[in-house]
Amino acid sequence: MPPVNLAIVYYSATGTVHALAEAAAEGGEKAGADVRLRKVAETAPPEAVSARPEWAQHLRDTADIAEACHDDLEWADAVLFGTPTRFGNPASPLRAFIETTGPLWFQGKLADKVYSAFTASNTAHGGQESTILALGNTFYHWGGIIVPPGYTDPVQFQSGNPYGTSHVAGDGPPGEVALQAARHQARRVVGAAAALKAGRGAA
Repeated sequence: MPPVNLAIVYYSATGTVHALAEAAAEGGEKAGADVRLRKVAETAPPEAVSARPEWAQHLRDTADIAEACHDDLEWADAVLFGTPTRFGNPASPLRAFIETTGPLWFQGKLADKVYSAFTASNTAHGGQESTILALGNTFYHWGGIIVPPGYTDPVQFQSGNPYGTSHVAGDGPPGEVALQAARHQARRVVGAAAALKAGRGAA
């Protein structure tokens, strides 16, 4: 199989989605991909961040992680997006980044890549599926190839979300089931992207 470039682009305020993103990066690397783990820029005002110590601490803890840029999307054969839910939609910092990608879209540089998404909400259900589906609307516009985890691994029958890895943050940090689901989702995305690259090479 040809090597796959996997970009994991995420937003995380207090670390839940970051933990899922790290697990996805592990899964992608074990599947043989070259992985770029990228956070999007924080857009909240400093006073909002400082009002929640865990938010400010997470920003400090992840200061060494590079911020996502257009080059990461252009480089990637596959992109996994991660975001907490915000009223059933992706968080605004991730949307803000996505909304800068018009020039890439216009040049066709986002088409024919594999896309998938994962999320977390504070409560059970809490907009998890609708958040992933909302990101799917963007992938359709880009001409992307959406690869969900489905029920393609035993862990999916434990995690229960065929749309993408999800976690209830109100229950605490992601446990092993959610982390395994994230690893599996990344492996599945890498496998699909590798098959596409191999098929194009043989055409």
